[in-house]
Amino acid sequence: MRNATLWRALLGVEQTVIEDIDLDEDSAGRPGGEGSVVVACVRPLRSSRGRCGRCGRRSPWFDRGEGRRRWRTLDLGVLEVYLEADSPRVDCAVHGPTVRQVPWARHGAGHTRAFDDQVAWLATQCSKRAITELMRIAWRTVGSIITRVWADIDSAHDRFAGLRRIGIDEISYKRGFKYLTVVVDHDTGRLVWAAPGRDQATLHRFFDALDDSTPPEDPTPRSAAITHLSADGADWISVVTAQRCPRAVRCADAFHVVRWATEALDAVRREAWNTARRAAGGTRRDGHAHGQPRLIATGHARVLKRARWALWKNPENLTTRQRAKLDWIAKHDRRLHRAYLLKEGLRLIFQLDPAEAPHALNRWLAWAARSQLPPFITLARRIRRHRASILAAIDHNLSNGRIESVNTKIRLITRIAFGFRSPDALIALAMLNLGGHRPSLPGRT
Repeated sequence: MRNATLWRALLGVEQTVIEDIDLDEDSAGRPGGEGSVVVACVRPLRSSRGRCGRCGRRSPWFDRGEGRRRWRTLDLGVLEVYLEADSPRVDCAVHGPTVRQVPWARHGAGHTRAFDDQVAWLATQCSKRAITELMRIAWRTVGSIITRVWADIDSAHDRFAGLRRIGIDEISYKRGFKYLTVVVDHDTGRLVWAAPGRDQATLHRFFDALDDSTPPEDPTPRSAAITHLSADGADWISVVTAQRCPRAVRCADAFHVVRWATEALDAVRREAWNTARRAAGGTRRDGHAHGQPRLIATGHARVLKRARWALWKNPENLTTRQRAKLDWIAKHDRRLHRAYLLKEGLRLIFQLDPAEAPHALNRWLAWAARSQLPPFITLARRIRRHRASILAAIDHNLSNGRIESVNTKIRLITRIAFGFRSPDALIALAMLNLGGHRPSLPGRT
């Protein structure tokens, strides 16, 4: 074969003998597409032959397997290119009869390493449509490729090394209550781990993986090295973390705590609106809708119905009209205004100096308990249960802010990944983007 070195460079293969290059003008046996393709007949170097495709151990020959097969590699100009070689099986002592290892492709793949790496890089940079049109593959094939590439990257890096402060949260990735549990490193902002589910068994899997990654020379499991942990008040997180890392400081996320207060405020607002609507003059008839008389809120009910955003927003972000609405509520509905002040009071506690926060929280709990507002009385009981973790969050200035940022990016990735057959491909794409080890283009360092 003349210019074999040139062809090895063009095809991006190493430890490979190029036997022949052919232009195959018959695409009948080629899956997908029409037209000519370049076929390079290759074989591994003698030194790299006879190895198990799974573990790389030298193994005796078993049989010819399925004969010759092809691997798709990067295009040359406008032509698709395939590598063609024998694919015999070896008898591995661990895995049994297995297709032998080839230096140009991962085990079980129909594409070369260079092709896989370029698709994985494009998946972190481009839209779904751009990848499928440029690489001439289906979107589900992209999911399989990035799963393989992430498995390779993960095996080459210790993603749990130096893990000290973590945040745990869940995110919906599909309709029908399909959730991912995600774990983020507070110190680096990396997505460390993700898996389908949001229950104790799922979180135990994370701690099992964390402990299994402990170096053999270290007698202490890595879960014992976790010093700080932030999460919302979900019981399934609290129970597991208390068992697996009992010495870690657990910090309640300020955003979730304030959201509890916002939900209690909204319950009081709905009660006030329903009371105003049922009062005399609270509604009027306005025509018919689908054969039924349509009732329109009037008076106080109309104002309260449109007061949600004025009550939810922080005071510094209110518009002039929203400030006027709050002034109206303060004059005409003392209960609702009291609920608003309780929500704002709890939010301001997280901005206090750690030395002042315990006393301020105690005063807020006493205020909520005697507020005569059932949603806030229930909230006060809930916050008493999480008092230690709330004060720890203020003391260590730790929240789920980084995790919420990662979750926002995962939601965008979820939209891009729509059409993947399994959550494993979505998780692999999220890890490639947010795990701190992005793939590089072939031939780049």
